[in-house]
Amino acid sequence: MSDPVQPFNQPATLSRRTFTLEAALALLAGCVITISDACGSDSPSPATPTPVDINGLISANHGHVAVVTGAQITAGSVVTLNIQGTAAHPHTLSLSQADLQTLKNRQPVSRDSSNDVSATFGPHMHAVTFTPV
Repeated sequence: MSDPVQPFNQPATLSRRTFTLEAALALLAGCVITISDACGSDSPSPATPTPVDINGLISANHGHVAVVTGAQITAGSVVTLNIQGTAAHPHTLSLSQADLQTLKNRQPVSRDSSNDVSATFGPHMHAVTFTPV
């Protein structure tokens, strides 16, 4: 059998302090408090990768080699490359500070070499494209 239900006749008396505390806890029970790091972080930001040497792709190539080094890219000063390689004649190629910054930002750069004379090919030049990977 079930027990008879007894009415609750005792009035609840709360002090003002207890009431305020209970009310505040009831309000906060439904709140989500989020703490974020909006102004910065103690962890360091990822380092920019050090540029590596980039081999140039040379149009109508017959033995020339064009390489801009990671150190040259990092230094950022104007660079003049000798791209003779195994060819019987030289060519030079200049890269500006803006070109080196573009390479540092991992974007391709295309430049024409000097116009030089070869016994086999006569006067000619080459387009050289550096494409960071």
